[in-house]
Amino acid sequence: MLSELRKHIEKLISLYESEKAENDRLRRELSGRDELVLSLRKQLGELEQKIETQKLSAAFLPDGAGSAAAKEKLDKLIREIGRCIALLEK
Repeated sequence: MLSELRKHIEKLISLYESEKAENDRLRRELSGRDELVLSLRKQLGELEQKIETQKLSAAFLPDGAGSAAAKEKLDKLIREIGRCIALLEK
């Protein structure tokens, strides 16, 4: 009976160690994925900024249709700047 109990305890310890190792591996994997997500978010932000810059550049092309889009974009930027200033004044 005592030897059987000892075997069960050893088995439990072995299972615990195995699960602990798996948990550590998963934590490392998660950390790596978190770093990848941060990197991709940064890259996405940069690409979105490039798109906005190109849209704004295209709006100033001398084709006539872009001037309304340029005015709208500038109005939006001016409103956004105004909101930022208002927040800073609080």
